[in-house]
Amino acid sequence: MSFRTTLLVATSAALFALPVLAGSEITVTDAYARSSGMNARSGAAFMTIVNTGDEGDQLIAARTDAAKRAELHTHIKGEGGVMQMRRVEGGFSIPAHGEHQLARGGDHVMLMGLTRPLIDGESLTLTLVFEKAGEVSVEVPVDLER
Repeated sequence: MSFRTTLLVATSAALFALPVLAGSEITVTDAYARSSGMNARSGAAFMTIVNTGDEGDQLIAARTDAAKRAELHTHIKGEGGVMQMRRVEGGFSIPAHGEHQLARGGDHVMLMGLTRPLIDGESLTLTLVFEKAGEVSVEVPVDLER
C-alpha cells in the first residue's frame, strides 16, 4: 500500500471516530447501522445524541439515500408482553445539557426499503433533522457485529 493510500485510509478511519457537530450544541457519537443480512429489506441506525446547549431540541426526522424511508422508531411492550416496533410521531427530545441514546431494543432510526445492502465496513450518510439545530449530516459506519 502506498503512503498516500495509507494516509487516506487512516484519515477516513479518524473521521468516523470524531463526533459530528451541528453548530456547537448537538453532537452525534458512536453511530452505527445494522441489517439482518444481505437480502434484508430494512435496517436500523443507532447513536448517542448529545445537546450541550441551554435549550432542549427535538429530533423530528431522518433521511438517507440508503433506504426509501427513514423513520424514528421505538420498541413498546404489546399484548402478552411481546415487544413491537412503532413509529414515534413527533420524534425524540434531546434535553438541554443532556443526551438521548438510540440503541438496539429502544429508540432508533428505522431504514425501510433498503436501496442497497448494508455491508459490514462500509458506511451510509444519514441526515438528522432537528427543530432548532436544523439538518445534521452523519456518516454512519455499518457494523454487523454489534
